[in-house]
Amino acid sequence: MQIERDRSAPLSAKVAIVVVGFGNMGQALVRGWLAKGRAADSIRVVDPATTAHAVARELGVAVEDEVAAAEVVLLAVKPNQLAEVLPRCGAAARAGAVFLSIAAGKTLPEIGKGLGGDAAIVRAMPNTPAAIGQGITALVANAAVSRAQRALCGELLAAVGSIAWLDEERHMDAVTAISGSGPAYVFLLIECFEQAAVELGLGAALAKQLALATVAGAGAYAAKSGEAPAELRRRVTSPKGTTQAALDVLMAEPGMRELLVRATRAAAERSRELAKV
Repeated sequence: MQIERDRSAPLSAKVAIVVVGFGNMGQALVRGWLAKGRAADSIRVVDPATTAHAVARELGVAVEDEVAAAEVVLLAVKPNQLAEVLPRCGAAARAGAVFLSIAAGKTLPEIGKGLGGDAAIVRAMPNTPAAIGQGITALVANAAVSRAQRALCGELLAAVGSIAWLDEERHMDAVTAISGSGPAYVFLLIECFEQAAVELGLGAALAKQLALATVAGAGAYAAKSGEAPAELRRRVTSPKGTTQAALDVLMAEPGMRELLVRATRAAAERSRELAKV
């Protein structure tokens, strides 16, 4: 697996992109591309929702009824909508477009079957921090994707954070469980911190401030330090101190570690199930 982060060069303004499905993630990606210097008139949106049309107009992006030929087609619809959308993409497939899918659980062979022929397909799993340029996206390509198409898809996703290329598609279910669904686990942790602070007698506003700052600061510190999380934890933990008292509870069996393993296994299994829907 290769992890990359290159946000220095602006995206080429000449590459035409059609975004099929303009919900939260589609909008986050388009905002990231525009912030990187991509011309708004190189992007077209296909989505029947009036709310999507309003956002597209706000961003200066054209709205179309059908999927026309383009160099990149971003499939940003919900997984259960993909089967309906793929037959509408035949013209773009025949014209040699690369399809960049962010539909959770939908495999390269399944997408290829829906498109027909030997379509070039890249499957990607971004996460919600992409909305602020702090996402992480894993990608995997089928054999029809050229080196130039692979580089282009990587560049498009790197506009909203880090990227990691997978050698085998089978690892995508694990990626979905960890980074795709992972922000929700962190949001739950923040909720729990807030609730605990309030139960200890702090006001709601201060509880929220402490919870948010602690999670954000600890994550940033872990990323910047380069140290193993276990080592960072040990440095904060004084023998027989307050942190140790809390960790004795969190690390007891079954504790946080076991719960997270069970949770991510459930998410990975659901990702595999979505491929069959």
